[in-house]
Amino acid sequence: MNSLVEPRKWEKFFWPVLACVLFLALWHYLVIWSATKVFPSPLAVEKGIAELARKSLLWRYIGDSLRRVALGYGAAVVLGIPVGLTLGWYPAANQVVNPVFQMLRPISPIAWIPVSIILFGVGDTTAVFLIFLCAFFPIVVACVDGVSGVPAMYRQAGRNFGLSPVQLLSKVVFPAALPQIIIGLRIALGIAWLVVVAAEMIAVDSGLGYLVIDARNSGKRYDLVVAAMLMIGIIGLALDLLFRRLRNIRSVRWGFRHGT
Repeated sequence: MNSLVEPRKWEKFFWPVLACVLFLALWHYLVIWSATKVFPSPLAVEKGIAELARKSLLWRYIGDSLRRVALGYGAAVVLGIPVGLTLGWYPAANQVVNPVFQMLRPISPIAWIPVSIILFGVGDTTAVFLIFLCAFFPIVVACVDGVSGVPAMYRQAGRNFGLSPVQLLSKVVFPAALPQIIIGLRIALGIAWLVVVAAEMIAVDSGLGYLVIDARNSGKRYDLVVAAMLMIGIIGLALDLLFRRLRNIRSVRWGFRHGT
C-alpha cells in the first residue's frame, strides 16, 4: 500500500496561501520591529506597484522581460532539441563534440556579458544572446541523456515493427525521452529567467532587471526595487507551474509510466 497521503483539493490552495500570508505578516512586523527607514514594508511595496501601473511601466517592463526570454529561450529550444536528439541518437558524434560542450557549459552566462556587448553592442540582441546561451546547453544535455536512457528493447521493438530510423526516433524514442527533456526545458527556463534580470541590469534600459538597478540609482526607491523582485519571483513561479502542468499531457505521461 502506498504510504503517501494525497492532499485534498482545498489543501493544495489553502496551505500555500497561508504560507504567503504568514510571510507577509512576518515581513511587516519585522520592518516595524527594526524601525528601518531603508527596507520597505509590504504596504509600501504595494503602493510602488500601483505607482508603476499608473505610469504604464509595470506591464511594459514585464512584457519586455518576457519578450526577451521568449526569443532567447525559444531559439535555444528550436536549436537545442534537434542537436540533443541527434547527439543522443549517434553516440559517436556525441563523443566528438562532448568535450567542447563540457568546456563551454560551466561558463557562467554573466561572464559572457563583455563578449556579447563587443559582438552585439548594448541592446536587446545582447540580452537575447545571453538567454539563448544559458538555455541551450541544459536543453542539449537533457535531450542527450533522455535519448541515451531509452531502453534498447524499445528500439528493437520499433525495428521489429518495420519503423524507419526517423519513425523510430519520432514515435518511440522521443516520447520515451520526453520526461527527461521536459526536466531539461524546465531547468533551462529557470536559468533563462535569472539571466534576463542580470542582462537587463547592464545591457538594456527596460525590463524588470533594469527596474531594479534604475530604482536603486534614481532616488534609492527600494520600494520599487522590492516590487521588481516580487514580480520576478511571481513570474518565475508561474513559469515553473506551467512546466509542471506539462506532466499531465498524455504523451508525457506515457514516458513516465514506462520508467524513463
